[in-house]
Parts: sequence; structure tokens; C-alpha cells
Amino acid sequence: MKSLTVIAALALLPAGALAQDSSDGGADRSEPQPSRWESNHSIVVNGETVAYQAIVGSVILRDDEENATAELFYTGYFRTNGGDPSTRPIIFAYNGGPGSASFWLHMGIMGPRRVVTPHVGQQAPPPYPLVDNGYTLLDIADVVMVDPIGTGFSRPAGDADGSDFWGMDEDASSLTQFIRRFLSENRRWNSPRYLLGESYGTTRSVLLTRHLQNANIDVNGVVLVSAVIDFNTLQFPPGSHIGFITNVPSFAVAAEYHDRLPGGRPDDLAAFMKEVEAWALTDYAETLLAGTAVDPAQRARVLQQMHEYTGLSLEYLEKANLRVSAPEFEKELLRDQRLTLARLDTRFTGPTGDLLDTTPIHDAQSSAISSAYTSLFNTYVREELGYDGDREYWPSGMTRNWNWERGKRPPGTVRRLGAQRGTRPRSRDRTQPASRGAAGQRDLRFCDAVLPHRLVAGAARPATGPARQHHPGGLRRRTHDVRGGEPAAAMA
Repeated sequence: MKSLTVIAALALLPAGALAQDSSDGGADRSEPQPSRWESNHSIVVNGETVAYQAIVGSVILRDDEENATAELFYTGYFRTNGGDPSTRPIIFAYNGGPGSASFWLHMGIMGPRRVVTPHVGQQAPPPYPLVDNGYTLLDIADVVMVDPIGTGFSRPAGDADGSDFWGMDEDASSLTQFIRRFLSENRRWNSPRYLLGESYGTTRSVLLTRHLQNANIDVNGVVLVSAVIDFNTLQFPPGSHIGFITNVPSFAVAAEYHDRLPGGRPDDLAAFMKEVEAWALTDYAETLLAGTAVDPAQRARVLQQMHEYTGLSLEYLEKANLRVSAPEFEKELLRDQRLTLARLDTRFTGPTGDLLDTTPIHDAQSSAISSAYTSLFNTYVREELGYDGDREYWPSGMTRNWNWERGKRPPGTVRRLGAQRGTRPRSRDRTQPASRGAAGQRDLRFCDAVLPHRLVAGAARPATGPARQHHPGGLRRRTHDVRGGEPAAAMA
């Protein structure tokens, strides 16, 4: 059992200056002070005892006149028996949304404690199991879980409001200032630094890397988990083929997991997936790009092969003109069983509801595990890490009216929030997706986490025969029920 020494909260807010939380993200109009709760623990990782200090703390973001604009909270884990801390690698990690707190990655794989969801499907009600996470990266790198403004305990302050932070460049600018101030306050300027984001967090990492470079802060590496760099891969806008092409391998591995492939399960799943990927990028892509000029015989061959790879009926694929979006696949694959696949982890299924609907109206995975993650994080941060503040932890849904434009901020916004002087937002690379609703260090090889498939598998299939990893590779041994973390209506 971990030894726990809770140190009284440092620099607590003065009397009468407690943050005023509100559902609309209203700012605290008093001058906030940074908060800090410290505790000491140990954990065994790969047979080695790792002693570490856990810190639940905040960094005050300020404008160029040093007026407070926000209090951004983080949970950091710093190894205390791993050599010179000033040169240990440090990973800044966050989920996506936009608008999701970091507790999904935190309690799923990154932190020293993790949530256990024993089976694929709806979890039993509380109490939920919380265990040591022997897969944490804390043995080789310090970990800082970041909650952007409007998520977790992080709130706007002073005269600032949510709109100053809830946008592509606004978000990256605030996290740039957070990292700069964090490195100064913790004397970590010479530590190797990495960014790790999931889903929209990968988009954030791309923007954040540029903002950091403009602030003369280079990074040693960027880890992309469930990458969303080109929004056309999940938005399926009219006239774009890339989403249909890149999602076919996801459809294939989901169909394999649910035993819906017409030819049965392949003996070698890895070889099968390489085959599907190659086909999607060649024969399938060429057929879509040819449009109405496609040779009828080629189209017929592609139609049959798509049926073999996805498990969707020939009739359905014909009606869809070979173009099936991810939500349509989730709704269609198990329609005959009145089940719908989950959005982020297609192992999970839920009741389909209206059989005439073409896309899902709920996320079965979110329904199955959200209570466990939310309940255990709140238990963990308050009972084990000693947080005794009065703020509620916002999992998601509080960041509204996200600004998807690039270079369209009101004049002075960048300077007022304390971004690097002299930086100029670029007008190119603007992205505004349509609303759809719903080196050498062994364990930093997170390239294995950039999955080309949406299925987060890794559990044994629910059928007879030996258990098998669906995604063999470096990260798969470290993956346990990690959810993307966005609300059902968010991007992905």
C-alpha cells in the first residue's frame, strides 16, 4: 500500500476569494493565488520500486500587464528516486474534445493508479475497483496531466471569460503560457519535454508545438493517440473521399472482432489488416476517385471485396454507392441483432433503438464506463492525493462555442493572454469542420499508439480459441480500457 503524506494546501485563496463556479464558466473576479497539494507515494513498475511525489496544483495565467486571466490546474507525478530531476523527461498529456478533462488518459494509462473496467459492456454500479497501474510511464518520465481552461478544476479569472480560451489558437496560446510558467516554477527548463494528446488533443499538439516554437520552446517529441489531423477523415464532407478510404480498415477490424466477416476470422489478423489497408489505398480509392467513369467490372469487384472486408451486405453497399461513413457503419453492422457499435471503441455495443435510423443516437462505450472513471477520479484526487478544495471537477461539456477559425481572434487577444510578443497568427491552415453532433527510450515509442483504426482493442475476443491481441506492438501491452473522453456530442 502506498505511503501517503498529505501536505496542507499551499497558498490557499484568501478569505472571501474562493472561486465562483458557474455552469456558464463564469470567471472569478478576485485575484487568484496558485494552489498546491502534495503527497508522497511509491509503485512497482517492471519489477522496480518507483518513489514519486504527486502534486495537484495550479498555474495562474496572466496577460502582459500581469493581470490574472485564468487558473489552470494539473496533476503532476515526479519521480524522487530516479536521478537528477532537472534532466528527467517530462510528458505533458491531455485528452481532446475539445472540452474534455484529462482524467480519461490519467486514470486509463498515464497515471500510477488506474480504473479497472472488468469486462466489455455495461459496468456494475459502484464501488468500482482502483488499482496500481504497472503500465505507467513514471519509471522513465515525469507525467503532468493537464486540464485546459473550462475542464477539470481549471477556470477563467479576472476579466477573462471562456471565449478567451475556447478556440484553436486561443487554447494553444493558453497552454503555451502554462508550460512556460510551469517550467520556470518547477525549475525544469532543461528537461526533455514531450506532448501527448488524444483525439482533438492531437490537433492541439500540432498547434501547441508551433506556439511553443514561437516562444523559443522546442519539444523533444510529440505523441499522437487516435490522431485527428485532417478533419475530413471523420467528418465525411460532400466531395471528399478520404474519410471513406481511411475508415475501411477500422470497419474490417470491428467486423472481425464481432465475427461478421463472410469468410470467417483470418488466421493472421496482422497480415489481414495490412491486406485491407493496401486494398483501401489502391483498388477502393481508385474506384471512388473514378466516380461515374469507373469500369463496371472493376466496380463489381470492389463491391464484392468491400463486402468481404466489412461484413456489410452487398445490397447495403450498393445503396451506399460504396461510400459508408463511420456512424453509418456503427449503426448497420449489427442491425439484425438490434445492436449499435460504440463510437470510440467498437468492442462495445448498445441497443439500437429505432431500426430506421441511419446513425447512432448514443455511445454505448460512454454509457458503459463513464460512471466508473468519473467516480474513481473524484475519489482518488480527494482521498489519495489530498485535494480538499471546494471546486467540482468538470469532466466535459463546459467549453461552448469553440472557435474553429484560424487567425480570426479579436485584436489584442494574443497579447492580453500573455502569448509571446511578436508572434503573429497565420491566416493559412484554417479549419472549420462541420458540426456532426455526437529517442531510443524504450517506452516512449508511442508511434504504436497512432492507430490507423478507430477500434481500441487489446482484449481477447468473446469467442472460443486463444486470446489474441488485436493490435500487437509496443503500446498495446500498456493499454487498458482507455476511453477518448469527449462527450457524445463532441468531435471524436
